[in-house]
Amino acid sequence: MSGKQKAILVIFFLLPLFIYDIIKYFSFPEDLGMQKDVVEINIPKGITLRAVADTLEANGLVKDASMFVFWVKSLGMERQIPSGRFKIPKGLNYVQLATYFTRTKPEFVSVTLIEGWSTKRILDQLSRSLHLRRTILDSLCRDTTILAKYGIPGKDVTGYLLPDTYVFATGIDEKQVITFLIEQTLNLFRPDSVRKRMQELKLNRHQILTLASIVEGEAVLDKERPLIASVYLNRLRRGMRLQADPTIQFLLPNGPRRLTYRDLQIDSPYNTYRHSGLPPGPINNPGKASVMATLFAAETNYLYFVARGDGSHVFTRTAREHAKAKRQFNKLRRKVYGY
Repeated sequence: MSGKQKAILVIFFLLPLFIYDIIKYFSFPEDLGMQKDVVEINIPKGITLRAVADTLEANGLVKDASMFVFWVKSLGMERQIPSGRFKIPKGLNYVQLATYFTRTKPEFVSVTLIEGWSTKRILDQLSRSLHLRRTILDSLCRDTTILAKYGIPGKDVTGYLLPDTYVFATGIDEKQVITFLIEQTLNLFRPDSVRKRMQELKLNRHQILTLASIVEGEAVLDKERPLIASVYLNRLRRGMRLQADPTIQFLLPNGPRRLTYRDLQIDSPYNTYRHSGLPPGPINNPGKASVMATLFAAETNYLYFVARGDGSHVFTRTAREHAKAKRQFNKLRRKVYGY
């Protein structure tokens, strides 16, 4: 057998092995989900391919960042790498790693924001749950460009961060979260029925949110939200002071607590015991139910309400009826709490 024939024979036997290795190199591991040796990395939105490669190299997932960039571009995948938090198995080659990003969805995080929460509390929750920078969130909530873009009067976005349970892709950045929540609030005001109702009430969006935040601060039972809103709307129409306790609680650095006569004398435009009309802006971030209850409040003649002590309220039309209901509540409170 000649040397040429021997070479052909060797190639004949080695070629399948070579092809197998190529296929294996370009194949995506079937047991990927079973691997426990993983590295968690976060890819922010808008990050460059080179920055992704550097992150992978820094975490020991690739030996050469430039080689990863080469393979991603060669495969035409440079625009297919999503943002988010990923758990990446160790031991993937450059091609497998590039394919991983195109086939694997980033992790998602469910975040619950409670109706009536202050902006501070909402930002604390977002920062903790989504690993966002608290100082950046604070800055964005007072950013004049954002306030102007969305037509938000005042100094911050309080009242415009709609509470609900949301599912966010990990890796979402601070600005995306804040603008998303603002847009969810503004969406409540887009239906024609809502616009028409605002005209009937002669209240703008900011005023509706301000009143809704007071309703949110008062209401415990969902069924009472439209009744509470009706009381405040009736008082506004008559030029009466709202005398809303939540606006005083908003002013207390150590609240919420039982209010005193001295608290009612606090000199602030948010003190609805001293100043007529609505306060300058929302005192918390109201949920959809309170916003809708304010827009479509019950038709009543009520001007007062007082707590029963079980979360519900007694609604009355006259000062005399209100005084009687208040005496009954004070009697119950002394019996239960001793004061």
